[in-house]
Amino acid sequence: MKQSIFLALMLLFLPISVLVGVSLGSTPIPIAVVFKVLVYKFSLGTVNLGQISEADLAIVWLIRVPRVLVAAMVGGALAVAGVQMQSLFQNHLASPDIIGTSTGGALGAVLAISSGLALRSIYYLPLCSFVGAVGAAFLVYAMATSRGRTPVSTLLLSGVALNALLSAVTSFIVSLKWVRWEVAQEVLFWMLGGLENRTWTHVKLCLPALSIGFVVAAFYHRELDLMLLGEETAVAVGVDVEAVRRVILTVAALLTAAAVAVSGVIGFVGLVIPHIVRMVIGPRHNYLLVTSALAGAWFLVLTDLLARTLNRPEEIRIGILTAFFGSPFFIYLLLRRRREISYF
Repeated sequence: MKQSIFLALMLLFLPISVLVGVSLGSTPIPIAVVFKVLVYKFSLGTVNLGQISEADLAIVWLIRVPRVLVAAMVGGALAVAGVQMQSLFQNHLASPDIIGTSTGGALGAVLAISSGLALRSIYYLPLCSFVGAVGAAFLVYAMATSRGRTPVSTLLLSGVALNALLSAVTSFIVSLKWVRWEVAQEVLFWMLGGLENRTWTHVKLCLPALSIGFVVAAFYHRELDLMLLGEETAVAVGVDVEAVRRVILTVAALLTAAAVAVSGVIGFVGLVIPHIVRMVIGPRHNYLLVTSALAGAWFLVLTDLLARTLNRPEEIRIGILTAFFGSPFFIYLLLRRRREISYF
């Protein structure tokens, strides 16, 4: 019952947050006008609920709707990847960053920007970021796998080591390009995360990967439940633990890579959202995956709204705001874990 109520609330809050996110900005537009534009566009012009100015149509449909949709998709992707990583490692402090995906995506974006490749086409930067993120995830998996087995502890250590190496390489490239301020600024902005200038092209770029990731993640909800009980229990009921681990890592990497490719590095969403949702509805993944995706989407849409409106006309980087929200919660989790260990 509690799961159904929470799911219904998320299904209600998400469209409301999307409407509010599209409505508010440097030029506020009434929600009624936003609704008219959405109906007009999604009906392919066959339904017109009233007069719409060209300016309102352009602001809503070409600028704000794609940005808000990208925010929702990125938030949902990071949250679902966080659920998978926390279940895989059986540790609620795990997040998608743990396997080097975000750092690899950042490195790919930095290479695209610093080499000038990003100036040639809008597709090159997200493509390089995606390749870097997926490549980092598979490199971690290859480093941790021996004789067909992938110990979780080795996987974790491999992720930490590769994260450090990729961060060092990224910093080295940035230091070489620091004399070109415009390049260094763009790199810095990418590493802090942001959704400015997102277009329908970015929506189309990440939608296929996110759709595949969401579907496969939902398909493996039973295996995730069983792996929470321990590998021995999962094997006893017929789960191929190694095969499931490979699928989970691949899907988590795919979701994180697609998110990083269109938004830059946005931290803590994959850590905080799954943990809060789990505290409310429990650990069953048939509800946890869906509600975490909705909650992550809702959270990032509202965070992006704050990034656009708190310091108008300037924007605050969305990665800074998620760190402000997520860091205290992470400290709380660490202190709670320390008390539990001390108690036992």
